[in-house]
Amino acid sequence: MTPLTDALRGATHAPPTRDGRLPRALVAGAGGTLGSALLAQALVDGRYGLVAAVVQADLGSSLRGLRPVRHESLVPQAAALQLDTAFVVYERERHSNGRDEAFHQPQPGELLALSTQLHAAGLRRLLVVVPHAPALLPLALQGGFASQDEAAVAGLGFEQLVFVRAAQSLRGAVLGSWLARLGQWWLGQLHWVVPQRQQPVRTEKLAQLMVALARELPDAPHGARVVPTELLWAASQVADPRPVLRDWLCGVAPPMPSR
Repeated sequence: MTPLTDALRGATHAPPTRDGRLPRALVAGAGGTLGSALLAQALVDGRYGLVAAVVQADLGSSLRGLRPVRHESLVPQAAALQLDTAFVVYERERHSNGRDEAFHQPQPGELLALSTQLHAAGLRRLLVVVPHAPALLPLALQGGFASQDEAAVAGLGFEQLVFVRAAQSLRGAVLGSWLARLGQWWLGQLHWVVPQRQQPVRTEKLAQLMVALARELPDAPHGARVVPTELLWAASQVADPRPVLRDWLCGVAPPMPSR
């Protein structure tokens, strides 16, 4: 059973639809491992009046509180639903069942185009989850924009823009040539030299942190931010991550271990 299937079953027992003054969220990239966990967390969180997901085909079943938004008509449908917060999740791994494959999976090259559509649809807050290998990403890019497209997205005018540098594991089996396997083995050895505070956060916890961060955005100063892996690690170590995230949004650095 996938994280999406498991948590969506729980969504049928979530509180009834709340009043329209509550935030309304959109998830793009809900067919992957992290995306499905994030969608499920948003559905069961109980603080969204509506949760939508970008799809490229009809879903096999519908659930209360989940609204499919077709990729080819994203702007008019998102505007009609009066969505205000969007999660865009980039990742390689997808589930193989038919329903999860119906979700649209964003590609890195369409970041600016997709963000432009979301802004045109009236969304005010955008969170972009970008997985990376911490041992390979230069330190300067872990805390700043990593491409011209990210800088361009920052210029679109979202009230809140957050890029999340989510560390991904360097380990795992790879099928292919011996050279590809050798490269993967070499990258896997870098796991041992990556500081603990830059290690990956497990998927379900990361999804919880993303939804918790989005909940804090309306009361935070406006602007564009980049969440470093160290913040995710610090927030994952406490029972209630909201104070850590709230302090960071207000410019207070989270406590960090020596390693």
